[in-house]
Amino acid sequence: MFCEKLKYCLVLCLLDAFIKCSFSQQWRNPVVMELPATNPAERLVTYKAYTVSYNYATLNPNWVAYELTADESDGPVNRKGRHFIPDPKVKGPQAENDDYRNSGWSRGHMAPAADMKWDSVAMDECFYFTNCCPQDATFNDGKWHSLEKKTRAIAKQYGRVYVVTGPIIGKNVNGTIGENRVVVPDAFFKAWLVPVNGTYSAIGFVLYNSPEDQDISASACTIDELELLTGLDFYHNLDDKTEKRVEASIDWKYWKGVGIY
Repeated sequence: MFCEKLKYCLVLCLLDAFIKCSFSQQWRNPVVMELPATNPAERLVTYKAYTVSYNYATLNPNWVAYELTADESDGPVNRKGRHFIPDPKVKGPQAENDDYRNSGWSRGHMAPAADMKWDSVAMDECFYFTNCCPQDATFNDGKWHSLEKKTRAIAKQYGRVYVVTGPIIGKNVNGTIGENRVVVPDAFFKAWLVPVNGTYSAIGFVLYNSPEDQDISASACTIDELELLTGLDFYHNLDDKTEKRVEASIDWKYWKGVGIY
């Protein structure tokens, strides 16, 4: 009788431990809404503030994804004294400062330094070459910078924004730079997803890597259109019904607050 009770107690203890472990794992590993669908061949690197899919052939990221909250949209940490350096987590070819020197192209952040002012480690890690692409200097300081500012405004407006951004190699009309032959992208994309009114809304943008003036509103597109252009599957962690709705069209009323459209 005693043995039977002991067995029963052991079973209950094991079951309780299993349930607690399962709950704990779920709690520690929530759905990462900003991550596009990935494949086993991708080289993913995760940092404190963002995740990058790195491309050894182009020496550019395929994409960079991160969540930016209202609290993280500003902070006391500045970029002073920080410069791009090789990524210590990536063992393989990367861009170097010499590739950019006298190339005519600037070092363009994908996850921008101004989105990392909330944390010193996050600021350090955004200055890896795996988070960098060759950008036209006027574009980098102009329209791209403007879209980055609007990203922070969106985070403040809705509490958080799920961002995916990266290069579009296209026809590679500008070739490569440096001895490492870093590919110069033809354009860049950015995708936003925000929680609003108990559901979500999303929008994408494509801007050319060029000094020419570009209207951000005219550069907007649906997520479906951006998926066709990039071959990526954005926001696949949404339930199917919501994903289909938010990716098929742009609900402009949600973006007017930051001057889109």
